[in-house]
Amino acid sequence: MNWQDRLSSDPNICHGKVCVKGTRVMVSVILDNLAEGESHHAIREGYRIEEEDIQATLQYAAVLASDRIVALSQEAA
Repeated sequence: MNWQDRLSSDPNICHGKVCVKGTRVMVSVILDNLAEGESHHAIREGYRIEEEDIQATLQYAAVLASDRIVALSQEAA
C-alpha cells in the first residue's frame, strides 16, 4: 500500500493539514490517539476510517521522521 493513495492535503480542508482522503480526520489526530494508547479498533470506530488509513498515517509519519532530525536533550550518564 502506498500512503499517498490514502492521505491528502487541501488548503480548503483543515487549513491544509494532511488528512485521510475524503474526511476531515487529520493525520496528527490519529497519531495523537495512537501515542495515547488508543486501540486501532477504537480509532476506526470513532473516526469512521479504515485500518489502511491508520497504516498510511504510520507510513507517512515514518517518512517524516526519516527526513528530519529533532535535537533531543542529552541525559547525564
